[in-house]
Amino acid sequence: MDIPALADAEELTCDVLVIGGGTAGTMAALTAAERGADVLLLEKAHVRHSGALAMGMDGVNNAVVPGRAEPDDYVAEITRANDGVVDQSTVRQTATRGFAMVQRLESYGVKFEKDEHGEYAVRQVHRSGSYVLPMPEGKDVKKVLYRQLRRREMRERIRIENRVMPVRVLTAEGRPVGAAGFHTRTGRFVTVRAGAVILATGACGRLGLPASGYLYGTYENPTNAGDGYAMAYHAGAALTGIECFQINPLIKDYNGPACAYVANPFGGYQVNRHGERFVDSDYWSGRMMAEFAAEVASDRGPVYLKLSHLPEESVAALEGILHSTERPTRGTFHSGRGHDYRTHDVEMHISEIGLCGGHSASGVRVDDHGRTTVPRLYAAGDLACVPHNYMIGAFVFGDLAGGDASRYTAYEGELPPDQLRAAHELIYRPLRHPDGPPQPQVEYKLRRFVNDYVAPPKSGARLSLALEHFERMRTDIAAMGARTPHELMRCAEVSFIRDCAEMAARSSLARTESRWGLYHQRTDHPGRDDSGWLHHLDLRKSPSGAMEFTARPVEPYLVPVDEFTPSGGPSRHLGEVHALPVATAGARDIAPTGSATPRATTAPDEPVVAASHSPRLLELNALAERDLELADLTPYLTDPDATVRRAAVATLTETAPPGTGPALAGALADDSPGVRAAACASLQELVEVLPPDPALATALTDALHAPDPLVRATALDVLRALRLGAADAYLRLLDDPGIEVRIAAVRALVSVDAQDALASARTDPAREVRVAVARGLAAPDALAPLLDDPDALVRAAAFGTLGVVGCPPPHTDPAVAALADPAWQVRAGAAAALGSAAPGPAVRALSGALADANADVRKAAVLALRRHAGVSAGARDALARAVGDADADVRAYASRATRVAP
Repeated sequence: MDIPALADAEELTCDVLVIGGGTAGTMAALTAAERGADVLLLEKAHVRHSGALAMGMDGVNNAVVPGRAEPDDYVAEITRANDGVVDQSTVRQTATRGFAMVQRLESYGVKFEKDEHGEYAVRQVHRSGSYVLPMPEGKDVKKVLYRQLRRREMRERIRIENRVMPVRVLTAEGRPVGAAGFHTRTGRFVTVRAGAVILATGACGRLGLPASGYLYGTYENPTNAGDGYAMAYHAGAALTGIECFQINPLIKDYNGPACAYVANPFGGYQVNRHGERFVDSDYWSGRMMAEFAAEVASDRGPVYLKLSHLPEESVAALEGILHSTERPTRGTFHSGRGHDYRTHDVEMHISEIGLCGGHSASGVRVDDHGRTTVPRLYAAGDLACVPHNYMIGAFVFGDLAGGDASRYTAYEGELPPDQLRAAHELIYRPLRHPDGPPQPQVEYKLRRFVNDYVAPPKSGARLSLALEHFERMRTDIAAMGARTPHELMRCAEVSFIRDCAEMAARSSLARTESRWGLYHQRTDHPGRDDSGWLHHLDLRKSPSGAMEFTARPVEPYLVPVDEFTPSGGPSRHLGEVHALPVATAGARDIAPTGSATPRATTAPDEPVVAASHSPRLLELNALAERDLELADLTPYLTDPDATVRRAAVATLTETAPPGTGPALAGALADDSPGVRAAACASLQELVEVLPPDPALATALTDALHAPDPLVRATALDVLRALRLGAADAYLRLLDDPGIEVRIAAVRALVSVDAQDALASARTDPAREVRVAVARGLAAPDALAPLLDDPDALVRAAAFGTLGVVGCPPPHTDPAVAALADPAWQVRAGAAAALGSAAPGPAVRALSGALADANADVRKAAVLALRRHAGVSAGARDALARAVGDADADVRAYASRATRVAP
């Protein structure tokens, strides 16, 4: 391609410019538009499927749901997880606004797991509180957000420019006035003038090199190459915590998340090769990763995610989540190795390093409204430093930034010509020498240096060598060649990665202590130094263009935390941080050469576009970009070709015009199983936003008689969720031949408190149904027959429910006796039941259960004893003994109990 002239730039104008169309960017655009601003949303891919959220989300890691968690407790836990270096005012925004954001997302159609009564099914995964809200059908979150962007009232305010990649934020008079970038398909130069700029470009996932060597086989979304980190830095904003890396446990050789957040609520957990739990610290801290790395490297390694002990229904449910919502290739990977969760536990390892505010603490410094240190420049999501912010925090800060930025109107002055020329040169320089080193080779070399010299454990000598290599890489990057707009995009990304690599090395060199466990482990400064380093480490670009640092004391906390007492005070200006002398042959004038030649790597990942031979499908694709009414789609929903009808269902789901619910319910009667399955999935996806009108109720009630069990189960679930069904209709389906239908009927009966009808299903021939009944019954006497059920999992579920509804004297003796049951699941359930029994007999029995051979039973006994610790000295004594247990979970829960017991 030819280099476009600087004067031929396409200029766009807006009040609020949002860069990045993922989690935070989408929410920022919606909120700014709702506040009356004219918004321009730039996305280097396509907003419909861009960002880390695009593949879906299996759950919320930090939901502070009223009645299940308290904001102050959450703020305190994040403070501890971040070793005290945290701005509590920002974390508190997520804590106090997160639940309202969950409800807002629900109003859009995002589904969170709820029980039969419509209460949020919050789970305890962290030992510190119940914050995890599963999203077993969360694969369509991005599609739901895209549907909101395309609402008529939003289209009038939000202009979306897909395939446009900004490379620099333009500044004038000390504030942003726009951006410069290019179109990644046509190559045209694009400039934007704006009143405010919101950066929402995600993490720097392509920093370290995965063990596989694949450039795009990263743990984080590989399209997130640190764009926003570099743009914020060059715009003059302060970044902070860049030495606190993101490092995660992952599936060995697959580089996907091991998903303990998904597996733990089902009963999965991490073990070493001996089957022992070993993680003493909480799951969201760098100390946990340090323990993990030590176990992997020891003679007790490898480390596994243990799933093989789970019952079939749990394994099947996990497969449904992990192989669809999380990463669809995961099932193929396990199948290729001949592995199955029923027979093989999942070997785990450690990811490459990255920068991510939302999962560690490395990002652009922001206040409690997402404002950076540059007026009118904002950052939100994984790019912003709000520690352990996760998805809900990204939405919260996208909302805060969008609301605050909406006050400003478009810049009317001249865009700075010198900055435009520099951005133009950065973008198109590779076209001047198309035969120069290809981007994959240069990027591989750069990221291999990151692994060699920057990844923990860190040392001043290795970090200093890293700086030498990164400085020399400027020449390699300037020499890169490209021929197409796509290659230009990848070349620009390499420049962002180099900027982030230097930030990571210099920040790590500046903080002369170890903190955050594995995230910042310095072998030459192995101890934590709270007296000198209970500080944020800020970096910014100095007027001379150098990277300079400031140690900023942590402000006094809003929520006291015993372990840390920050006092605030003046900042300590460190200036530039220079490399240590690491020469081994005396003085030298030039840097040494690199030590290895980069290997060949895979080619850039060009998108694969599936071809279609149906003109009707092409018509549907065109329709999807317009404002649609149901009548526009009706001809396609009744098309003779089932493929077209199925595509019409997908388009209907994406656009959701009035009448969508009855139309989808009507598709449940389609002749094609594929169309019916698509309609079922769509009804489940949209259930939170479907109006509960009579037409939908009638169609769903009719579907209860359909021959397809999937249709019957879906109709039941939607009727239950929308409160459109009656107990009589649900009761009839307790005799349905389909197990999934009967389970759905049980849940529906629970939702209307039809306990007598529910009790009639206690003798169902299917274990799975009886387990559902055991979990749904609310009276101890009604549970009594299930305590003697022939199936161990049913007995375990019944005893577990007694732990929730109460275990009065008639049932205490069976619970005590069940502590000797051959099945560990029953023993664990019995221990849970005794947590709600009278302290006298319960504490004696539970104290004995602390010697059980199964760690899960001992863990259940500890959790039950915690409930008695406030009134029973015997319970406190037993918990004190359990602190020395061989199992990490038992130790951790017992230790927490002894700290809070009177």
